[in-house]
Parts: sequence; C-alpha cells; structure tokens
Amino acid sequence: MIPRRSAAHPIDMAGMPLFLAAETLASEGISAEIVDLRTLIPLDEQTVLESVKKTSKVLLLHEDTLTGGMGAELAARISEKVFEYLDGPIVRVTAPDTPVPYSPPLEEAFLPNAAKVAERARWLAHY
Repeated sequence: MIPRRSAAHPIDMAGMPLFLAAETLASEGISAEIVDLRTLIPLDEQTVLESVKKTSKVLLLHEDTLTGGMGAELAARISEKVFEYLDGPIVRVTAPDTPVPYSPPLEEAFLPNAAKVAERARWLAHY
C-alpha cells in the first residue's frame, strides 16, 4: 500500500481489509491503489512492480505472521527490482508473531483489520 496526501497521489495496497481502509482514507484525502493478488504462484510480479513505480510507496497486508510471511518475499522483490522508485519504507500489516488464538474475540484482535491498515497508511502517507 502506498499512502499519499491527496487523491491525486495514489496509495498501493494489497489485501482484503484494504477496501474498507481505502474508503476511510479517501474521506481524509488519501487515495489508494489496491493490488489484490489472487495467487502467489504464479505471482503477477509485473502488476506489483508497475504499481510501485506509479505510486512510490507500499503497504503490504496479509493474515500470516510478520516473520516468514509472503509480505517479506514481496518486500524483497520490490526492494530488489524497483527500490529507486520508493519514497518511503515498505510497510507490512500482519498478524503478530504469536500462535493464533482459538477464541473468536481474541482471533479477531489478532488478525489485521481496516483500522490497523488505515493507521499504518496514514503514517506512510505522511512519511
């Protein structure tokens, strides 16, 4: 996800709660370009890299834990192939590095949600 300060400067976002976060951010003047990857193998790397070139900032969202998640692989590929286009750090919104709780309320708190995405996007937009 790539936050920007106005609708004229898009944000690159990948993941499901992003659609809700994008609506919230739009009301604050931050637009988002969402790249919703349908598969990881094969990975549509060209679309991801073109979006980074266009938007200059990246927020990656996935429900796996931070360590060893697909977001780390995407961040590495983006850094290797289009680093010169980035205007800020690659931000990942993930589950914490802990076991997944069994209790539904705890699981809900554990997983990334639109509020967490919007918070990190605002930070990145103002970076």
